[in-house]
Amino acid sequence: MKLIYACLILLTFSCKPHIENQHAPSEAETVTAIKKVLADQEIAWNRHDLEGFMQGYWKNDSLKFYGSKGLTTGWDQTLANYKKGYPTQAESGTLKFVINDISKIENNSYIVFGEFHLERSIGNANGIFTIIFKYIDGQWKIIADMTC
Repeated sequence: MKLIYACLILLTFSCKPHIENQHAPSEAETVTAIKKVLADQEIAWNRHDLEGFMQGYWKNDSLKFYGSKGLTTGWDQTLANYKKGYPTQAESGTLKFVINDISKIENNSYIVFGEFHLERSIGNANGIFTIIFKYIDGQWKIIADMTC
């Protein structure tokens, strides 16, 4: 019986803590990491690599995207919407983000306000976005996106 207790104690202290118990990086490190996610998204988008663009998002059914066509829930459906709306390079064009503010909401969450600018041969498109990043499994991921 003592062996069982010893094993349970060992397992308890050797397991990786759940993400909510992990401390996020410093604020300066976080801002840099979030800007890198967005820069990586620009690069992927500009190659018309929509799957690569989606790597900045939380790959989960609880991801929320709110745009001109209403609320979309889930990573897979969000990707499907991007593929439908931007089927070719002509539609996706060249993306440039302008980040206006990155602010801490709580320890593991930040809100980002910004603008997007698409240069396209079929006509440019511009708009604004508000996204929420959360520190999940050692990475900053977009968990909610409102773009218009």
